[in-house]
Parts: sequence; C-alpha cells; structure tokens
Amino acid sequence: MKTINIGVIGCGFMGKTHTFGYKTIPLYYDNLPFKINLKTICASHIENAKNACEMYGYENYTDNFMDIINDDEIDVVDICTPNAFHKDAVLEAMKKKKHIYCDKPLAINYNDAKEIADIEKNYESITQMTFQNRFFPATMLAKKMIDEGKLGNILTFGAKFLHSGSVDKDKTITWKNDEKIGGGGVILDLGSHVFDIIRFLIGDYKSIYCKTKVLYDKRPDKNGRMVDITNEDEAFVLCDMMCGAGGNMTISKIATGTNDELSFEIYGDKGALRFDLMDANYLYYFDNTQKEDVFGGERGFKRIECVQRFEKPAGTFPSSKSSIGWLRGHVHCLYNFLNAVYEGKKTTPSFCDGAYINYIMDLAYKSAKENKEVYCD
Repeated sequence: MKTINIGVIGCGFMGKTHTFGYKTIPLYYDNLPFKINLKTICASHIENAKNACEMYGYENYTDNFMDIINDDEIDVVDICTPNAFHKDAVLEAMKKKKHIYCDKPLAINYNDAKEIADIEKNYESITQMTFQNRFFPATMLAKKMIDEGKLGNILTFGAKFLHSGSVDKDKTITWKNDEKIGGGGVILDLGSHVFDIIRFLIGDYKSIYCKTKVLYDKRPDKNGRMVDITNEDEAFVLCDMMCGAGGNMTISKIATGTNDELSFEIYGDKGALRFDLMDANYLYYFDNTQKEDVFGGERGFKRIECVQRFEKPAGTFPSSKSSIGWLRGHVHCLYNFLNAVYEGKKTTPSFCDGAYINYIMDLAYKSAKENKEVYCD
C-alpha cells in the first residue's frame, strides 16, 4: 500500500486543522488505498514546532521550511502559514516537484498568485487550494442542482460571511491586522471564501463594486501599544456575473452576535437555493415549477437532508445521518486532494482557481479605493 508522507509548514490554527484532517481521514473513509504518514511539522519558533510534533504525532520538527522542501521522502507540502509567506513556500515546493496543498488565499495579490498559476499550467504534480466550503454535501448538492438546470437561468443572489471578532476595540491584534503579513483585511480572510463559493456555483465575475470600512483606526498590539490599522473590518460588494445574474455580498468581522456565518441564496427562474453554514446539515430548495394551489398546496422551500451523505468511500462513519460540523468540510477537501495524489489526477480547486480569486479580490480593493465599478478582463 502506498504511503503518502506529509510535511506541514505552519502549526497555528490551520496547521492544527489540517493535522486533524490527516489523522481522521482513515476513520471517515473506508478501505483507503493509501496510508498517511505525518513526517515533519514546521513552525517559526523551534519550541512551538517541537511541542506540535509531540502533541500531534509527527516524526520530525523544524523551524526552517526548507527542511521540508528538501526532504526527498516528503511527498506532500501543506502550507498553513500567514498569507504573505504562501508564495515563497509554494514556489520552492514547485522547484522540488512536490504535491502541494495551500491554504487560502494563494498569495497576497494577483501578480504573485499569477506567477504561481502560470507554473501550474505545466506542473506535473498535484496542487489544490483549501476552499473547504465547496466540500459539504449541501454545497456539493447545490452545485449539482444548478448544473442540472433545477434553478433555470440564474437571476440574482446574495452571500454573507459574518464574524464578530473585531467588534472589541481593546482586543489585541494578530497578524491578520497587519497588512504586510495578511496582505489585506476581511476581503482576503473571509471574502476569499465568499468569492470562491459563488464562483463555484454560478461562474465567473463580470464586474465588481466594493465599499470597505475600518472600524477603529488604532488597536493595541501584544505589548499594549496602539498601532495604526489599515486592514478593512467590513466590505460590501455588488457583483455582476458572466451568466447575467447580479448579486450582493456582505463580508464582516464586526457583525455583533455572529459566529462563523457563511450563507448564500441563489434565485433562478425555475427555482431557488439557500444555505447557511450554521445550519450545514440542510440545503433549502424552492421548486418554482410547482403550481400554486388552494391553501398553498406543496409549494414552498423544501429542506433537503444532506447531513453527512457523502459519496463512498465516505458516509459510513459516522452514520450518514449524524450531524455535520465545520471540520468535516476541511476533511473532505483534504481527502479530495490526497485521493488525487494517489490517483495521479489533477483536481480542483486548483492554484489557477486560487489565482482567479486573488484577481477578483484585487478588483474589489481597486473598486473601494477608486469608489467606482470595475470590470473583469
């Protein structure tokens, strides 16, 4: 049986999330044709790397990501670093022809992302982005229904990704508040997911009009010193799509009372769909071809039980009727990548997909800066 050796660069929250995926995939998926071996984990501080190695069960640890890149035994390089460090790690891994799994966004701007995507076009190894919201049964079903024409011509849509983590003006900043490391604010952090899921479902963008907001111009760093803040806390986006639909997005980390609330609603002339990550067991579908009847008949939104009804070899543990959670999308996204590595077949979302989302996010920033609608090439 083939063993896939893993090297993870970054052992923060996302490094831990991806490690969870690697460790649990053999439980979620029956009769895997490959084994997963946690070879090496890297952190910027050696003590953090050592602790993660011992806690998570890796064989080795390092504070130099090139140790992972240069290890001929490592098949997969998994990049979970802050945004500004993605590009260098990806390019170095490409030089060694590694299989590469990269957290979103691919890079901090389109120029950097395009450099990666141009190499990928002739790259023989497997690459994939972490756009895990594509990988819930409910969102995969939404894609299937749209592709089958259940909604007909898409007319309009709405999407939101709401957090409340930046409401407190006294909260200590992280690297996500630092433009040099994060590359931007809520657009790169949450907006990358929103832009991707809408593109996944209904296609490419035609134009963007965006307004952004910085809630507090100063926030405290870890030493209590007040520093200038330029990364946006909130963005409102109007979009026209190549399919002819128009829609709006709200992307915010200052939505008081919210948790991790990604949602979308898509309306066509034959039907409509609604999804909410906080209610991820279900997809809501309205069939506009049903006739109205006395007292309403059977017309109305139908709640489809998606729960954990993945295709085989998934869906047997836990029961397909068991409630799903946020981590499950990450696990299936990662399984999709590893299975592609095993089979030697290209998969999506690719680095070209990631670069396209970088392009759209750059347009959003351009629109906000110039206060006008901008058009995609």
